[in-house]
Amino acid sequence: MAMYTKDEIFQAISTVIDPEVGFNLVEMGLIYDASCDKEGNVKVTMTLSTKACPLHQMILQWVKEAVEKLPNVQSVDVEVVWEPEWNITMADNNVKKALGA
Repeated sequence: MAMYTKDEIFQAISTVIDPEVGFNLVEMGLIYDASCDKEGNVKVTMTLSTKACPLHQMILQWVKEAVEKLPNVQSVDVEVVWEPEWNITMADNNVKKALGA
């Protein structure tokens, strides 16, 4: 049985704000999946709004640190995927409205 559910991991990641738009990564729809095994190893699958994101490494580090704050997490593996490619329709409605989508 996993230590943390996908929702709990998403909750932890929702503390990470994308500095370019001021919304958290979960609201933005950038976090595709997350899982945790019974040993406390977490895997996060995410994307970035653009391949040319200047904060690429920094954002990955923030995600890792946010998940590491959960008690008993042993390791965090953050995988960045480019499929499906992110677009504004994947964001929450409040984000779409604010960004004029």
